[in-house]
Amino acid sequence: MNLLTTGEQILRLILAVILGMIVGFEREKAHKPAGLRTHILVCLGSCLFTIISLEFIVDPARIAAGIVAGIGFIGAGAIIAEQDKIVGITTAASLWITAAIGLTVGVGNYVLAVTATLLTLLTLFSRAILKKCIK
Repeated sequence: MNLLTTGEQILRLILAVILGMIVGFEREKAHKPAGLRTHILVCLGSCLFTIISLEFIVDPARIAAGIVAGIGFIGAGAIIAEQDKIVGITTAASLWITAAIGLTVGVGNYVLAVTATLLTLLTLFSRAILKKCIK
């Protein structure tokens, strides 16, 4: 059992909020239905479930598996079929990676979580970056 101090638990939750906010800001700016608040809550919730699993459950992998399954359900709700196209796949993927970032913060791997957040942001902005490079 991994006993964290209350301060460490709070630090992890705050970092999860910040990292979720970074990803959610881009989705909000792009006027997507799952924006800032949704990404913050997904990251925070994943982190909290991970902290709880480290504190009270013998097999934390079970909670991680539950997070992955649960976020799949939320992501499916973000995907909408329109007349001749499907929208929301990138938003669903951003929710999925945000859950993974929260889980990573929850286990205490801050460098990996921050790196994943920056790579996610780079990916989400890649279309705009590419368009500027082509012009």
